[in-house]
Amino acid sequence: MNIKKPISFVLGSTNHGTMIVNRNDFHQTKNGAYGVGFQILNSSSFDQPEVDLALRLIQKRRQYFNDGVVALDCGANIGVHSIEWAKIMTGWGEVFSFEAQEKIFYALAGNVAINNCFNVTAKHVALGSKVGIIEIPQPNYHQPSSFGSLELVKKNNNEFIGQDINYKNTKDIDMISIDSLNIERIDFMKIDVEGMEEEVLSGAVKSIESNMPILLIEHLKSDKDFLLKFLKDRNYKSFMIGINILAINKKDPILNDVSFSDGVFKL
Repeated sequence: MNIKKPISFVLGSTNHGTMIVNRNDFHQTKNGAYGVGFQILNSSSFDQPEVDLALRLIQKRRQYFNDGVVALDCGANIGVHSIEWAKIMTGWGEVFSFEAQEKIFYALAGNVAINNCFNVTAKHVALGSKVGIIEIPQPNYHQPSSFGSLELVKKNNNEFIGQDINYKNTKDIDMISIDSLNIERIDFMKIDVEGMEEEVLSGAVKSIESNMPILLIEHLKSDKDFLLKFLKDRNYKSFMIGINILAINKKDPILNDVSFSDGVFKL
C-alpha cells in the first residue's frame, strides 16, 4: 500500500551521538533561522558551549561530593544535554529528563535508547509549582517552527515560533513539581521551560534548600528580578551567562574554583 505522508523526524549522526531530530524544527526570520533541529542539522551540535559548561560543573560535583551524582534536565527537548550528561556519567551518576511536548518526548526517549543511556529516566510531564493536570497546545510538527520555543501557557506576548498556536486545541498531560519526586540527592538542574521557570523553582524549594544543587536557568521569558531574588534568598551566588543565570550556592566548594570577570565565566 502506497500511503503518502510527510517525514518530519529523521535520524542524524551528530556530535552528540545518533539523534532523532525534527528537520522542520526551525523558525526562519529576517535575521536568520533558529531552532534545536536547525542547529543540529546545520552544525552537528546544539549549544555546545552550554553543554560543555554543564559537563564541567557536573564533573566538579563528583569531585567534591563523590559518586551518585544526580542531574535534572528540566525542559529536555530531544535530549542533547541529557545524552551528553549521561554518557560522561556512566557508572557514577544518573539523569532525570522532563519534556512536556508528547511528540518531542518520543524523540527524547528514542535518543536515550539509541545511545544506550540507561542511566537516564525520561518523563513525559510538565513541571510546575504543584501536582495536577495542564492543558498544552498541539502544534503541527510537519510545519517549520522552533518547537523548543513553544510556551505551554497563553500570554499576551507569546513568542511567534513559526506558526500560529491555537491554545484552544490542547491535550491534557500530567504536571508535577520537583519536590513531589522526593529525589534524595540533586547536584545539578538545568531549567529551560519557556517562561515557566518561576513555577518550576517554586515547586522545587524543598529540593533546592536541602540539596543546594548548581542551577542553570534560562531567564529569557521569565522575571529575571524574581529569579535573582529567589536565588539570593537561598544563599546563591548568581552569574549572568548569556540568556542564562548560573547559580552556585555559597556553601558549595566549587565556588573556590570559579572566576568571573567581564562577563566571562571560568572553571
